[in-house]
Amino acid sequence: MNRPVDMTKTPGQPPLAELLSRYLERQTSAHSEGLASAEVGEVVPFEAAPVQPVDARVAWEDAVRVLPFFHPKTDTRSLKAPPHWPQLVVGQEPVMAVAFCVGNFPQLMRNFQPLLQAGRLSQLRPQAGRSLEVPALMDWANQAAAGKKYPQILLALGALRLARQFEKTGELLRGHQAEVAAEWRAAWANEAAALAWQRGDGAEAYAQWQAQAASVPILFNRGMAALFLDKTAEARTWLGQAVAQIPESSTWYHLGRLYLTLAETRK
Repeated sequence: MNRPVDMTKTPGQPPLAELLSRYLERQTSAHSEGLASAEVGEVVPFEAAPVQPVDARVAWEDAVRVLPFFHPKTDTRSLKAPPHWPQLVVGQEPVMAVAFCVGNFPQLMRNFQPLLQAGRLSQLRPQAGRSLEVPALMDWANQAAAGKKYPQILLALGALRLARQFEKTGELLRGHQAEVAAEWRAAWANEAAALAWQRGDGAEAYAQWQAQAASVPILFNRGMAALFLDKTAEARTWLGQAVAQIPESSTWYHLGRLYLTLAETRK
């Protein structure tokens, strides 16, 4: 039986509360042309606990950080965010189980209270929700797909999935599956599994990640999925291997450490 998270320190890890605090403190304020924080209007969704605002530029930097793990020559600094990226960022509800894939950023987990309160972490897996209406993003994604350039087509997949345009994302995946360049196939497979995860099909996503060749993002995602499928022993194995290979300067490292600590405090 799973037990509530023990807040005590485990060997080799800081206390969970300290890790959570460090993680949220890493939400930095930064602005860049076209990526300034979006206006949310007069109505703001109610949150049961305070959350940190997410800076759109920082979110974009983290949203493409997965690419060099699959294609080391990728220059992420040259990649431009899709249309209405700030609105897409601000329109996200807090997510507990964040996959390491294009478009996702660790700051999606803005509220950690559910992690402390859940009896079973499987209760916190993503569920298909209402899609965001972003016509300009759809046009941009269609152009990226038509151009058949990489990693732009992967950026389109990630942005559409983040907007919860799951049907369109699936169509794009299936329509270009046969023509994916060899050097991008591993990244493409990761995106396919991430779509299954985000749609709420956790078992299918985990099976896909298990079948893929081991890499840092795949190890991270195996561990993350295992954690939120209540497979804590497997989660410790995969997350331990992933975290050991992610630079400590990366926000993905700190999210991985947080997940690893959760796995170590549960049985």
